[in-house]
Amino acid sequence: MNSPTTPSVPSAPAGQPESLIEYPSLFPIKVMGLKVDGLVHAITMIAHEFDPTFDASTIELRESKGGKYLGITVTVTVTSREQLDELYRTLSTHPMVKVVL
Repeated sequence: MNSPTTPSVPSAPAGQPESLIEYPSLFPIKVMGLKVDGLVHAITMIAHEFDPTFDASTIELRESKGGKYLGITVTVTVTSREQLDELYRTLSTHPMVKVVL
């Protein structure tokens, strides 16, 4: 008895998980830091560096309950896993940033 064949599904290169994101894609990133002068500008400049079409008018801001921290959501167009990884690295290592989600 012959068993039915299953169509082959392309897999990610060895050692890399398959991406659930289709590229290019609009991708929201939340950045949190102390509410200080220059934080929003710094995050905006990084977003522009990775996405020249980034529209700063789409930035969403949310202050913490005590007003000490600021959450900034930027939605950027990502074109590859490498670009997204590098964007996260750049944001995470910025001295004004506490957390990137």
